[in-house]
Amino acid sequence: MHEMECRVLSIQSHVVRGYVGNKSASFPLQVLGFEVDSINSVQFSNHTGYSHWKGQVLTADELHVLYEGIKLNNVNHYDYVLTGYTRDTSFLEMVVDIVQELKRANPNLVYVCDPVLGDHGSMYVPQNLHPVYKNKVVPVADIITPNQFEAELLTGKNISTEKDAVEVMDLLHQMGPDTVVITSSDLPSRLGDRFLVSLGSQRIVMPDGTRKTQRIRMEVPKVDAVFVGTGDLFAAMLLAWTHHYPTDLKTACEKTFSVMHHVIQRTISYAHKMAGPGRRPTPAQLELRMVQSKADIEDPAIVLEATVL
Repeated sequence: MHEMECRVLSIQSHVVRGYVGNKSASFPLQVLGFEVDSINSVQFSNHTGYSHWKGQVLTADELHVLYEGIKLNNVNHYDYVLTGYTRDTSFLEMVVDIVQELKRANPNLVYVCDPVLGDHGSMYVPQNLHPVYKNKVVPVADIITPNQFEAELLTGKNISTEKDAVEVMDLLHQMGPDTVVITSSDLPSRLGDRFLVSLGSQRIVMPDGTRKTQRIRMEVPKVDAVFVGTGDLFAAMLLAWTHHYPTDLKTACEKTFSVMHHVIQRTISYAHKMAGPGRRPTPAQLELRMVQSKADIEDPAIVLEATVL
């Protein structure tokens, strides 16, 4: 791999134990050669899917203070910004301010945003975050990774067919981002009900100034378990693989989804082995097998292929 000096500012959760937020994103990005500067939006003992959790939350003012420190030393130069789950509107608005300032310094900066709002028809962040994502965050984002519910919420349009999904992705493009991946949907898979459908769309400006849009579809095997941190890993891997394939969404998605498949398979087989026959694995047993997946992260065997629409 060629020498690269590519720096990511990742503003996400931190957990002492396990893999979510920055813990899910940093190691894979570093393995792939990125410099990762982390701001921990929370510091918790573990993710909130356990029966107990303790910790601290970073405020918008504290985020600003950390950024000011970086700026005073004149090292606020980034190629990417990566953000995920946030519960606080003022924190989110501060993130937007920081992204805008970093984009003024580097107009080529790419902001990768997972607009975490909810799933399966219900929101799991406060209602007042919705307009902030819609009106402030998405317009400054370059790559977004909503699920179907989030894509519908951001555009105000329901998805019941592939055609609807394409229209929703086009609406999201009009809002700002050139790359949109709907990470999971309720659309029927051609491979049957053990698969779910993901869709992607990328607007590219051609050398002659014309625009073209590449759209892809993927059939992803369903897994019968609740994982935490997978969305954070997904956004980080999409950042990495779109960096290496900036105008080839098909390859970037095949690499990204294949990494996810390998990590999840390794995790589920470990969890079942630890839990024993017929017992449901605990949240601790279902923590992503991240370090053990280093080789798959660096060079994933392509096990999922994308169809160009």
